[in-house]
Amino acid sequence: MVSQEEVNMSSLKWYISALFIIGVFFTGFAQDDAVEFNASVSKSKLGINERLRIDFTMNQDGDNFTPPDFDGFRVIMGPNQSVSHQWINGKKSFSKSYSYVLSPLKKGKFNIRQATVEIDGNTYKTLPVAVEVTEAVSDPNAPPSANDVAEEKLHLVAEVSDSNPYLNEAISVEYKLYISPDINIYDFIPVDNPTYNNFWSQNIEVKRLKAENGLYQGKQYRYVVLKQVVLYPQRSGKLEIEPLTLEVKVEVPTNRRNIFGERVYTQTHVKVATDKRTIRVKPLPEEGKPENFSGAVGKFDFDVILSKSDLRANESLTAKITVNGEGNLKLFELPSLTLPSSLEVYEPEFSESIRTRLSGMKGRVTESYTIVPQYRGKYPVPEVEFSYFDPETEEYKVLKSASTMINVFDGPSSGSDPNTDVNSGVVKQPVAMVGDQFRFLKLNANLVPKAQKEFLGTLRFYLLYFGPLLLIPLAIIIGKRKRERALDVEGNRVRKANRLARKYLSEARKNLDDGDRFYEALERALHNYLKAKLHLVTSDMSKERIRVLLEEHGAGEEEIKGFVALLSSCELARYTPVTAGGMKVDYDKAAEVIAVLDKHLG
Repeated sequence: MVSQEEVNMSSLKWYISALFIIGVFFTGFAQDDAVEFNASVSKSKLGINERLRIDFTMNQDGDNFTPPDFDGFRVIMGPNQSVSHQWINGKKSFSKSYSYVLSPLKKGKFNIRQATVEIDGNTYKTLPVAVEVTEAVSDPNAPPSANDVAEEKLHLVAEVSDSNPYLNEAISVEYKLYISPDINIYDFIPVDNPTYNNFWSQNIEVKRLKAENGLYQGKQYRYVVLKQVVLYPQRSGKLEIEPLTLEVKVEVPTNRRNIFGERVYTQTHVKVATDKRTIRVKPLPEEGKPENFSGAVGKFDFDVILSKSDLRANESLTAKITVNGEGNLKLFELPSLTLPSSLEVYEPEFSESIRTRLSGMKGRVTESYTIVPQYRGKYPVPEVEFSYFDPETEEYKVLKSASTMINVFDGPSSGSDPNTDVNSGVVKQPVAMVGDQFRFLKLNANLVPKAQKEFLGTLRFYLLYFGPLLLIPLAIIIGKRKRERALDVEGNRVRKANRLARKYLSEARKNLDDGDRFYEALERALHNYLKAKLHLVTSDMSKERIRVLLEEHGAGEEEIKGFVALLSSCELARYTPVTAGGMKVDYDKAAEVIAVLDKHLG
């Protein structure tokens, strides 16, 4: 028999073991929780007559909480302390917060600095919080509208790789749309694109929009890279990059909930724009600049390569001047090749193989000279110099090709003959006497008159006689058709539009199967038409300038709107999908607009 005392002792041991296991279990949960200490504000943008709530929250109990100095604000209420314990699915959660209500003292942008707390002997700090105080609002107690929420949680940023480059040094601009996790976006439309005046620009195609996580002003956001551009400044001094403006369709949360307790969202449209960015471009130094410097900036290799050095007269060879590397490969001239005048040299053929990435242009440019020697001899190819500026070392560098010799081993005598000057190209040869150089002229030619054929009554006679009579009906028919065409005003307008379209829009028509190339060619054709008619330069080709010039030349409002709309379609096509039908409509519209404008521009 087991005694009652033994039973009680066994129960006590079981109870102690259970308490130990539970304690270890919950201790393990507590150890798994990482310490978090964060600061959050009720709004990051408020009017000077509004109030701001800021919460400092920790997930483990701490001591010696120290708030920051609220510079630019007055503490209206606080600190208010709150503690929360929750059990969710058998797991305990803890939250402790200190809350303050602040009133702004002045307008401007402020950083609420770090608060500190001690947890388990370690000191933890919050991140600084950025707050902007604006003009007073009409109703500070009213809940923020959907547009207010969207503007606060949506930011378009232009990130510039270098704001202080050298002239013709590559810089990149990335346009990122930062989106708070609290909202969703469905679509966006470019409203105004920067024109990059005083820059050579190249768009980098963003093939797929990919959402990534990142920090913006110390807060967690998702962001999407919308556009990437490589710029080469063409003028030193202070240059500005105009803002990019988008209209974004946004879904933002409201204070209402549905029957399932889920937050209700509402849709709105909001415009966001980047800040105007200023680039301070440094001029290239004058000290040490080579005389033959043609504007190359970057890092390059240089060489002159002959396809062959030994050949016969009247055979051809090729001399290639090649520059490869990273830099402004499309914005400088290659050095010329100087050869003896006795060599026949054709105009060089230019070729390029260039890739433009976010870091700039990289590749090769080449000029190929075709050379045909006429005489036997040795022809020197002197060394060629190429100079460029390296922005990393901030120095000019000069590269030289090796001097070579062209050996023509078979053909008429050349430089080895004492009568031949290779450099001058003048060949002196002795006059050879072949046979009788001067012959006796026969004075009696014994000429016989040639028999004449009868002209009257021949086929040629009748054609010349009756031919003009036969042409009279044909001339009447042609004249009638010309009068009909002259009276056909609509037809003449269409034909004139077709002629102008073929002249200015031929390249765009060739690319109707490729959306990107079509709209690039269409935009270039529209610009070229205005340049030809109004004698403009590239820097004048802004929409506002075009509108003013067309108004000055008497163009109607509808024609001006149509022309500007076409330019906007070309810009919009870079970001939105296009269809073959849409391209055909834009092509026909361009032909019609050109025809109408031509009446005013002459």
